Amino acid sequence: MNELQKRSWAEIDLNSIEHNYRAIRAALPEGCRFLGVVKADAYGHGALAVAHRLQTVGADYLAVSCLDEALELRQGGVTMPILILGHTPYQYTETLIDYHITQTVSALAKAREYSSEAVRLGKTLKVHIKLDTGMSRLGFLCAGSHFEQGVANVAESCALPGLEAEGIYTHFAVSDEPGEDCEGYTRAQFRLFTDVVEALGKRGVRFAIRHCANSGAVVSYPEMALDMVRPGLLLYGYGDPSGRLGLKPCMRLVTTVSTIKHYEAGTSVSYGRRFVTERHTRMGVLAIGYADGLPRLISNKCSFWAGGSAPQRGSICMDMCMVDLTDLPQVSVGDEIEIFGPHNDINTLSAAAQTIPYELLCAVSKRVPRIYTEG
Repeated sequence: MNELQKRSWAEIDLNSIEHNYRAIRAALPEGCRFLGVVKADAYGHGALAVAHRLQTVGADYLAVSCLDEALELRQGGVTMPILILGHTPYQYTETLIDYHITQTVSALAKAREYSSEAVRLGKTLKVHIKLDTGMSRLGFLCAGSHFEQGVANVAESCALPGLEAEGIYTHFAVSDEPGEDCEGYTRAQFRLFTDVVEALGKRGVRFAIRHCANSGAVVSYPEMALDMVRPGLLLYGYGDPSGRLGLKPCMRLVTTVSTIKHYEAGTSVSYGRRFVTERHTRMGVLAIGYADGLPRLISNKCSFWAGGSAPQRGSICMDMCMVDLTDLPQVSVGDEIEIFGPHNDINTLSAAAQTIPYELLCAVSKRVPRIYTEG
């Protein structure tokens, strides 16, 4: 990036991506596959760059949300297996097959549509079956009174011509949350998943890959690794409160000071006059706002790092926001300010926004350049 064009940017450390991959992989049972979740532009880190690094270091699978994300990877030279976690209209069956993309099947009706189209084309579509064990989102219903019919529907789906059912999986709702209730719910989901797989096995339906361990389960329920794990947030350095894995955050969000102004006490700052100075204040204007991914909800509730803590003041604007630099006289126009990174924990910002780190990472907008480093 041209130095003169520097406004705000995100530094992505690919060596940390690799470090996290190796740290997670080292904690897995022997032979367990590693699926790297790179949906939502790899949680804002840049799907193509992250996917190429994972392919280089030996990951087994990638996961994306939709066909567009899968095609971006294929057209960018990524050749390793890719699983689409979301829905793809059956009209794109030929595209899925031709680009060697694995599709999730979450209902018998969808399986029939994919099968019919694959047979018409004289080709075979590789699929993974998804079970709804308690997320209440996508997946074959199989809990309670739905168990027998759910097993039957999965078995029928796997027997359809034109489909190769390579895998079966589910998704945990609270594996990353503490407490007995969350643990009980996660274990119940896992038990239901294994019960369905066992019932299918009795019908002669078996799968090469069984997977259900997301980031939370990799950390807290290692016995649920099965044939493959699906770390998402863990891969990017978050989601291990114990620190057991020794993960490294991979993104540092940075902006610059555009202007510094001096205000007397009683001066209103920004839209809505939600902050009024209480003293003579040296105020810095930063070149980042909610259009860059900085949530307006954290206005007046957070600080950024400028060689010291710089409290954010006033409503965050679309393209800029203000910070109090009164106690940081060394900060000048053009200096870098860390929004989050090693000096300013993203978890503190996400708490101020009443959300999770995922959202802040994914929110970093396309107009914020990604600069890739090697440590």
